[in-house]
Amino acid sequence: MRPHPPHPLPPRTAAFGQFIVKVHGRCNLACRYCYLYEGPDRTWRDRPAAASPAVLDRTAHRIAEHAATHGTRHLALVLHGGEPLLAGAARLAAFADRVRDLTPADCTVRTTVQTNATLLTGRRAATLARHGVRVGISLDGGLPAHNRLRTDRAGRPSWPAAVRAARLLADRHPEAYAGILTVVDPDTDPAEVYTSLLELRPPALDLLLPHGNWTAPPPGLPHTGPGRPTPYGDWLTAVFDRWWHGGRRETRVRLFEECLALLLGLPGATESLGLDPVDAIVVETDGTIEQVDSLKSAYDTAAATGLDVFRHSFDDALRHPGVTARRAGAAALAATCRACPLLTVCGGGHYAHRYRADNGFANPSVYCPDLARLVRHIAARLAAATEGARR
Repeated sequence: MRPHPPHPLPPRTAAFGQFIVKVHGRCNLACRYCYLYEGPDRTWRDRPAAASPAVLDRTAHRIAEHAATHGTRHLALVLHGGEPLLAGAARLAAFADRVRDLTPADCTVRTTVQTNATLLTGRRAATLARHGVRVGISLDGGLPAHNRLRTDRAGRPSWPAAVRAARLLADRHPEAYAGILTVVDPDTDPAEVYTSLLELRPPALDLLLPHGNWTAPPPGLPHTGPGRPTPYGDWLTAVFDRWWHGGRRETRVRLFEECLALLLGLPGATESLGLDPVDAIVVETDGTIEQVDSLKSAYDTAAATGLDVFRHSFDDALRHPGVTARRAGAAALAATCRACPLLTVCGGGHYAHRYRADNGFANPSVYCPDLARLVRHIAARLAAATEGARR
């Protein structure tokens, strides 16, 4: 009996544009708040620590195949972990080169490694820069006190090595410095965190909300019921005002720029806001294809697809029900979200933050009041600036 041909993709299905490849699945730090290793998902325990040459080569071919099939002109390759530099800079560079060599000549591959930076030496930074691999650094803030929970397995602080790496990139390889990723902590002073990060001269900042949901609320929320305080929204609006009134653009803050673009009716490019389909897919160290890691904060195996790069294409992943649900826009949102005047900007918030054990993801974000606070605040600042420009 012949196998059935694969179900055709719906017309105009957007291809994946971001490929997150887990080159190493372990970490040299033991951050106590880590949702990946301390959260409900345990799939990482049964996977090899590092991706084998066979997995990486097959992944490179699959990425190139997908780009050629869809006529992709630009794609993002993110080298991830765990801590990807445990695999060595030379291996990361070789894989980036392999993907570029295989993809069509008219497709630009933008490669970034996301790292805690503790293993980034001058030699490794030079290797990555020479091969066009940009470096994004994960920090909790620009001062040692902000990073007290980012320690190695012996309890030693990660800050000294990480700050050396940030300064190394800023001083010697600015072209390879992608920026800094920081998770919002409402117990910190927002202006202090922002100003301290500017001291590290990042070209861009990513301010991320901690991964929480209705079943496992994020830290710092006294309750999730109506009329609750908005500690995360308050923190973000304080940073926005410092950034907005800075007199010049000191750095890019992606969350703020995306919110402004959406308020102006322009397309967005972040899974935290807006209705545009998420275009990221993950390849784990054993070659399995998974949805983005943030889903692992919801429940064990939440990101699983049952697919792998040896037997399946990325078009197969586009057909997966979980992927389809995350790319369904307003149709996948709760009724309260669809009726909200902030729908096209908020977009229901991050998909993982909508989870509740009794009904899955058919809910507003657990951060709904905080997001409303931020969006309305930015809208008011934009309206005031627009009105002032007209006078």
